[in-house]
Amino acid sequence: MAGVNNRVKSTNDIELKDRLVAINRVTKVTKGGRTFSFAAIVVVGNEDGIVGWGLGKAGEVTTAIAKGVEAAKKNLIKVPVLKGTVPHEQVARFSGSEVMLRPAAPGTGVKAGGAMRAVLESVGITDVLAKSKGSSNPHNLVKATIEALSELRDAYTVAQNRGISMEKVFKG
Repeated sequence: MAGVNNRVKSTNDIELKDRLVAINRVTKVTKGGRTFSFAAIVVVGNEDGIVGWGLGKAGEVTTAIAKGVEAAKKNLIKVPVLKGTVPHEQVARFSGSEVMLRPAAPGTGVKAGGAMRAVLESVGITDVLAKSKGSSNPHNLVKATIEALSELRDAYTVAQNRGISMEKVFKG
């Protein structure tokens, strides 16, 4: 969506919680034997509408996770959360992964699996119906979910962008 700028400028006053989505052990074969390194996909969020993801690579798991957290703090986005759910249905693709998010009634819970669940819980969504199609690669799923969340708009933003009142947004 061109024109939507929902990047978070400063992380100094935000209390972020990190979640590890996946760790991948990578092997490089050299003449001296096998060299192992690790890639960690991490999602950070304040559980109140701010979320970001990062990839960290290092020779040790803890270092890779720390690098992933630092990378995630550099690309945070603001997401509109209405009464614990998403404001409208949204579909997004990244590479081979496609995700669909739908609003849900209070008490439904987060109906999503794996990588999508980590992203949705980090952003503070408590009730949502989510479906992933295509590739279940955690890296692509996280990116597709972040893409879907970044395209969400609440009614106030729609009214402001169109230059009309809130009543006209719902009358259509």
